[in-house]
Amino acid sequence: MNQSIIFFDIDGTLITEETYIIPNSTIEAIKKVQANGHLAFINTGRPISEIDDCIKELNFDGYVCGCGTYINLEDKELFYKSIGPSLSKKLAFKLRHYNIDAILEGKNGIYYDHDDNIASKEVIRIKKRHIKVGFYKGKTFDDENIDFDKLVIWTNETSNFDAFYEEFKSSFDFIHRGEGFYELVPLGFSKASGIEFLINHLNIPFENTYAIGDSTNDLPMLQYVKNSIAMGNSHPKLFDLVSYVTKDIEDDGIAHALKHYGLI
Repeated sequence: MNQSIIFFDIDGTLITEETYIIPNSTIEAIKKVQANGHLAFINTGRPISEIDDCIKELNFDGYVCGCGTYINLEDKELFYKSIGPSLSKKLAFKLRHYNIDAILEGKNGIYYDHDDNIASKEVIRIKKRHIKVGFYKGKTFDDENIDFDKLVIWTNETSNFDAFYEEFKSSFDFIHRGEGFYELVPLGFSKASGIEFLINHLNIPFENTYAIGDSTNDLPMLQYVKNSIAMGNSHPKLFDLVSYVTKDIEDDGIAHALKHYGLI
């Protein structure tokens, strides 16, 4: 059989960002694609500590998490790299110094600043959800053993983003996700680096690689694979840069794409 490997983003691709629900058509499509002998992998900016139960229940063949900083196959860890305690502590200090809100994300946990120091309503909203679903265990920027893998930041009118960027641009790729919103990934790592690692490990032909996403942080994986798919609800920047644009997430977009390519 000509086995293919398909990489799925989570937010806005597998689950709706408003309800955090996976459409039934998506669940059935992933079951079918695996039953047809293909490999289905998560490829997300989230750390492995931040995967919803509804995602785990789909029994993916493996995960690329933290934008390539963590990789597993059939529940076996193949690769992991954190940024280390020294740089983690420096970042936590400098984020406060430059008045920048952040969520520090890692395999072993998520770190938030104290509520009194957080200006962003979006960070507070996400923190409340992380507490509700059990992702957040209470670790703060002051944790003496702080060590994470990547981070997301939000700036405001009091932030000194330019100074922060100059200080850390040699260590991180700054992915612009929206107004005042950036995802910071250690240089040399991306959703694409995770794919490269896995297809070499599994000896999958490049022609049989697929990726489905909706956001600007999906661009590395979409531009790396042979067959790139943007959800209909994607950031408009993706539409001219992919092989195929499918329907919206809630309009059976995943199933539509997999049928288009004959995978189901």
